[in-house]
Amino acid sequence: MTLRPSSRADFSFFEPIRVRWADIDMQGIVFNPNYLVYADTAMTEYMRAVGFPYPDALLPFGADIFAVNSSVDFRVSARFDDLLDVGARIERIGRTSFRFRISVFRGDGMLADMHNTYVCATPGETRRPLAVPAAFIERVEAFETLKPERA
Repeated sequence: MTLRPSSRADFSFFEPIRVRWADIDMQGIVFNPNYLVYADTAMTEYMRAVGFPYPDALLPFGADIFAVNSSVDFRVSARFDDLLDVGARIERIGRTSFRFRISVFRGDGMLADMHNTYVCATPGETRRPLAVPAAFIERVEAFETLKPERA
């Protein structure tokens, strides 16, 4: 899925990440799957920033979240010791799911653009879909400058 390129102005939240030696491959650039690790780090810190630190904050609602889709558009490579800003925002909220938009920037240049979709469901093995908790939606909408699309 090709995404409309993000700009820094689209994000209210950034997580700084310094590229480690362990992140790069034989070509001297960040190994592709590490962008999903950066996305996961940014998502976790975003959840903390909106007052719903993962994983415990959704448990009082009888809920957990499970990743069901990820997509990455690579644009420019990052290299060892680069200081990156990983922007994260929730761009869409459905009845039982929400989609994060996550973009990796070096300065003003965008390196990778991603989205991760999570389904809200009962914890454990049953994983029955649940409505996204209203309290979570309210916090996200209050936090975001660019309001999430509602489906």
